[in-house]
Amino acid sequence: MTELPLLGAALSTQDLEGLQDFILSEDRDLELQDFFDATLLNGDWKSVADRARKLLGGYKGRLGIHGPFWGLNIASPDPDMRVVIARKFQQGLDVCEYLGATQMVIHSPYTTWDFNNLDNFSNRSAYDWVIENCHNTMGEVVRRAEEIGVTLVIENIEDKDPDIRRILADSFNSAAVAVSVDTGHAHYAHGSTGAPPVDFYIRRAGDRLQHVHLQDADGHADRHWAIGEGNIRWHGVFRALGELTSNPRLILELRDKAGILPSVELLSRLGLAR
Repeated sequence: MTELPLLGAALSTQDLEGLQDFILSEDRDLELQDFFDATLLNGDWKSVADRARKLLGGYKGRLGIHGPFWGLNIASPDPDMRVVIARKFQQGLDVCEYLGATQMVIHSPYTTWDFNNLDNFSNRSAYDWVIENCHNTMGEVVRRAEEIGVTLVIENIEDKDPDIRRILADSFNSAAVAVSVDTGHAHYAHGSTGAPPVDFYIRRAGDRLQHVHLQDADGHADRHWAIGEGNIRWHGVFRALGELTSNPRLILELRDKAGILPSVELLSRLGLAR
């Protein structure tokens, strides 16, 4: 990155109505978050998508969605559950195709238990088993994502090992699977489980990183606070981002959307982003 990176935001369509000018004025990256709701995906999601398209008239930025995740483990060993899980992600891809979105966030299958137990075997079969389950669940989803030009970005949730999602993404041997880092999740893992700090997650993802959820936190919980409200070391985070050439989408994912503009202002004042 040779200039200050441009910040985007994660918004529902309702939130977009109040931040339309912020997104459209510079075609900032946008992640629509209505469509992780399984009830909506089973219902009239097109009316919400149509409202978003109307609000985004003339938009030329990079559009993505947050895919479904509640109760969906992409490494499920149960073949019956795999069918349901894959169908939910296919519904997410339906939304992407309808909207012209080019990225969908999905959640990592790895837990803190995995970090402490996957090596509790005589060989690496446990690691291979998780990856095999992911391929059995997501194989057709990845193939369709390739066909429609969508990249699935795997977001860290409990991941204590900063490499493990990159290894999973690489195992698909597909440009349609990449890595996401959520700064608050990484900071929780650092503060509560002894994981590396946030900037290490960025560096270890390297140019496989195509998406970042920016949120501040305290290392204890998944706060989704405005930037500056927690204790993440943002200079280090953006220094690590500046080493990349993959141009990841930098998405402010805040619980209180009123914190988005102040977060942009703070990061701009610090000379880190705009």
